[in-house]
Amino acid sequence: MKVEQIYTGCLAQGAYYIESKGEAVVIDPLREVQPYIDKAEKDNAKIKYVFETHFHADFVSGHIDLAKKTGAKIVFGPTTAKTGFEMYVAKDGEIFSVGDIKIKVIHTPGHTMESSCFLLIDENGKETSLFTGDTLFIGDVGRPDLAQHVISELTEEKLAGHLYDSLQNKILPLDDELIVYPAHGAGSACGKNMSKETSDTLGNQKKTNYALRPGLTREVFIGEVLHGLMPPPGYFPKNVLMNIQGYESIDTVMERGQKALSPREFELVANETHALVVDTRSSKDFAKAFIPNSINLGIDGSFAVWVGTLIPDIKQEILVVADKGREEEIITRFARVGYDFTIGYLAGGIDAWIAEGKETDHIPNITAHEFAEIEAIDPEINILDVRKKSEFDSEHIIGAENAPLDYVNESMKMVNPSKKYYVHCAGGYRSMSFVSILKSRGYDNLINVDGGFKEIKESGKFKLTDYVCPSTML
Repeated sequence: MKVEQIYTGCLAQGAYYIESKGEAVVIDPLREVQPYIDKAEKDNAKIKYVFETHFHADFVSGHIDLAKKTGAKIVFGPTTAKTGFEMYVAKDGEIFSVGDIKIKVIHTPGHTMESSCFLLIDENGKETSLFTGDTLFIGDVGRPDLAQHVISELTEEKLAGHLYDSLQNKILPLDDELIVYPAHGAGSACGKNMSKETSDTLGNQKKTNYALRPGLTREVFIGEVLHGLMPPPGYFPKNVLMNIQGYESIDTVMERGQKALSPREFELVANETHALVVDTRSSKDFAKAFIPNSINLGIDGSFAVWVGTLIPDIKQEILVVADKGREEEIITRFARVGYDFTIGYLAGGIDAWIAEGKETDHIPNITAHEFAEIEAIDPEINILDVRKKSEFDSEHIIGAENAPLDYVNESMKMVNPSKKYYVHCAGGYRSMSFVSILKSRGYDNLINVDGGFKEIKESGKFKLTDYVCPSTML
């Protein structure tokens, strides 16, 4: 028997490949399915099932493509959803044979109503692992407020109550030695404050996870699990619908996006379409020179989350500026969260654009020490902190205003175009995105503080509020 966790850091997502005696299953596959096919071929195995723990909100699953390419059967737990593809709806407690092992479906509604966990039973009949999807994370549980954005009568309180029952009646009675394999870890917006660990024993989770502690009442659980929840990213309901209704093949999406455009062609397409130009280089490189009106979403940050948060239309046409050699990766990562309409990239990157004599823009980018010198001369300068409210409330520069990038359309209302602002986040990623978005809308008096709050605090040159431990990272 082989059990492999395939963890993707940019989504903080765990997919799973399980093989036994020439048969394999994949649990919660990503959009690009060839790696799973390659694994099965290497093992001389046939992928028999694609198990889905639920209809995902934070990414588009590869279940449809994987089933089409391998002949595998798509399996969900109990659900009444009408899908745009063929699937098998399993019963609670139903057992599937895979080689010499068995996989048992445990229906655990709460995160969503169809949410299910999969219990792995080895060749000797021993229960060894529990694949918990978004029901149970390491140190946390799935947020119970997502399904209501698709089914309005499902209130977050009702879902939280279902989640409590699932944990109490379905999860807690299981053996302490079970290895818990969740669908997400720290950085995912599907929970409030998950651990960086991507697996643990159920016994240790019973000791350390607040949602599994002894004596926890239904009422207290509901209050705690809902406390501090912020609205989910806008793309979440759209990804759910794609996962239910179906989507274009990843092959079609990649073919459309991998069009190398010369600077002249790139400019022509940008002018003749409503495409958004997304520059995926680092914030430092972007600041030096970029195509006017492009926005910066660095590929090496929490790219997927910010794409989904800041680009409201999932069918938005997108033109890509990238570091050479990373174009395919970027188009793939757009597709993972349902942004299927990349229509080309700038061949040769920004260097080719400059070599053609095309116009560029730049953003003033200063260090924390330079920022401190400016603030020492003029303590009344305007400071925008674009971190999440929870981060700002935890600790911030005295006198700074909170303008979260998450809600940039609202945050920009507090910016006076005639005044100069110094903008920072935690490390420089979000602040450059914020400044680039506002600059594309005509705001020219924004200066980015590179290194963000981390370096601001380390400088010891700013008056900060007293630190308060954040109750949530949402």
